[in-house]
Amino acid sequence: MSHGFAIVGCGMIADFHAKAIADCEGAELVACFDLVEARAKDFAEKLGIKAYSDLDAMLADPSVNIVTIGTPSGAHLDPAVAAAKAGKHVIVEKPLEITLEKCDAIIQACKENNVVLSTIFPSRFHAPSQKIKDAIESGRFGRLTVGDAIVKWYRSQEYYDSGAWRGTWALDGGGALMNQAIHSIDLLTWLMGPVTEIRSQIAMLAHERIEVEDVAVATLQFENGALGIIEASTAIFPGYLKRIEIHGSAGSAVMEEEDITKWDFAEEAAVDAEIKAAMEGTVSGGGGAADPSAIGHHGHTHQFQDVVNAINEGRKPAIDGLEGRRSVEIILAIYKSAEIGEGIKLPLGSDPELRARETGVAGL
Repeated sequence: MSHGFAIVGCGMIADFHAKAIADCEGAELVACFDLVEARAKDFAEKLGIKAYSDLDAMLADPSVNIVTIGTPSGAHLDPAVAAAKAGKHVIVEKPLEITLEKCDAIIQACKENNVVLSTIFPSRFHAPSQKIKDAIESGRFGRLTVGDAIVKWYRSQEYYDSGAWRGTWALDGGGALMNQAIHSIDLLTWLMGPVTEIRSQIAMLAHERIEVEDVAVATLQFENGALGIIEASTAIFPGYLKRIEIHGSAGSAVMEEEDITKWDFAEEAAVDAEIKAAMEGTVSGGGGAADPSAIGHHGHTHQFQDVVNAINEGRKPAIDGLEGRRSVEIILAIYKSAEIGEGIKLPLGSDPELRARETGVAGL
């Protein structure tokens, strides 16, 4: 069975979605939607698909049964809920939404309409991420002690000026954390487990005409007792490879972009020689360190394939709505801790200020 995909939002990320769908078995891109009719037509003409500037009309198209949402972060709710109510399966770009209230509304709509929901976090599907996850689950790290996510990137002032929604609380939902580092935050907590407490500081230091942070540092306590750090910035020239570090009493691993650069364990295993051989001579590209368009689409392909397979097999996808919600909760807790100057306990639960938060953090 071939699943007909439609893309909502024909901005930069739509190109990555289109390439990923083209490489996905049992998938075909059939339509796109954008509120700007000319943008939808240009995108559709390039790919030979149908263009819509009326969302309801696109959702009524019987050839569409999976919808990917690539609108600005704070504009995911409406198209996602509309797609679910139309009986379409839903894939939402990160973040799922920018408040827990909106995340929960999307999750509930998909549940009520019995459609699959997945949040885009392609880093989990990369082979090095899977190898570290396997090593953790097999106990090779011993007791986990420290887990760090470091995203020291650069975004020019022109980047923020290129779209009125960029750098706003209402539509970007935050800055270096919500837009850039969220992939690493998801990956860190997938590997290390749930976070129970956060303390943080954030600042806007190097950009103009934005409301959000371009520097953030947070300390974490994980449920398993381990500690960790999140560092995120778009104000570090020229921008460096993002890094995940996992340490334990019996082993350590470091990953830069999609490459393992450190792999040290007290007890060797057969897989170690293969991993260390792959480390030799590896030269990572810059990824999105300075150029948001300089990322590959292969992670998206793996995730879209997982969604197609989940639909066919009647199961949940590997990264569902609740998984997508988790990183948003952590980021909101970082913002809150920075605002009040105190530690924040997780889960956030029903805190109305955090669940309905639509405006900025004081002091930025």
